[in-house]
Amino acid sequence: MYYHLTHAPIDFYFKHAPRDFVVEELPLYEFTGEGEHLILKIRKKSLSTWELLSKIANFLGINAREIGYAGLKDKHAMTTQYISVHKKHEAKLSTMNFEGVKILETFYHNNKIKLGHHKGNHFFIRLKKVNSVGATKIEQALKHLSNVGMPNYFGFQRFGTDGENYKMGEAICQGLKKEKNVKLQRLYINAYQSYLFNSWLDKRLMWVETQRQEGACLGVCDTPLGVFQGDVALHYPYGRAFVIEDATREAARVASRDIVISGLLAGKRALRANGVAQTIESMFDQPTLADGERRFAWVYPTHIESAFKPQEGWMELHFTLPKGSYATVLIEQIAKQNIELLSQGVLHE
Repeated sequence: MYYHLTHAPIDFYFKHAPRDFVVEELPLYEFTGEGEHLILKIRKKSLSTWELLSKIANFLGINAREIGYAGLKDKHAMTTQYISVHKKHEAKLSTMNFEGVKILETFYHNNKIKLGHHKGNHFFIRLKKVNSVGATKIEQALKHLSNVGMPNYFGFQRFGTDGENYKMGEAICQGLKKEKNVKLQRLYINAYQSYLFNSWLDKRLMWVETQRQEGACLGVCDTPLGVFQGDVALHYPYGRAFVIEDATREAARVASRDIVISGLLAGKRALRANGVAQTIESMFDQPTLADGERRFAWVYPTHIESAFKPQEGWMELHFTLPKGSYATVLIEQIAKQNIELLSQGVLHE
């Protein structure tokens, strides 16, 4: 991972656990209060979204595909998210009692919740073993991220326990291996797409930095990702993709956060970059068995708050990220260290 902040690495301890990692999903729209779908606001801990849906489906005697959800939430956290079922199950759901699961509120709505139907997520993170010097550095880093934003890497959760699910995905896409379980096949291929995206993002950031240092920019290089003819931009935080024809003109819109440069999730039917921007993208455009799409390559954390508790040595953070962005990536950007080292309490040397 490329760290774009300029400070030295910061040492602290982060435990990926429900007490120290809390996620609240932010719905995309207000629920109508009427309709045939029952919306459940559910809090869960130490349980993945897939595990939650499976438990509820088995309890109701239905297929898990009948349950709507907006996004997958981390297993090793306390998370709140919204799911939808047909309202005919309302009475039975009132008797549901699973350890670590609580229905907080219910609403009626006209439509089933679909994947992606949320604005983003609000996070509470507790960092430990933080001293006063580290607290000051963390606050400065958060201010910088608020002003400048951060690279939108996929977090380690995307790649499986050993971090190598993408290798299986690559083998499946190349026809070297097969996976009969459709859910697992999709998981592996998505990991491969994410690996290609992260690799492209690393290369792109280093490429722009090199051009800036050498004073030979092929586009506009006053932001970490730069802006180049042929880039595919996305309206931020929602909107269509389009190809940039005039880098100088569109650079102003990037600076104002009206648009963001996107990276490719390789696959079928995705819009590709051309021109100068294709120089890097083509290196990581591999065929996959899934549909491709464009993903924000840069995002802006909002609603950032922090509180240092010196007696405990804790730094408590609150912030909001767009959907699909990872809080663990923000933590790594602050620390300028791998999340695995932070969770092991390994100090930077």
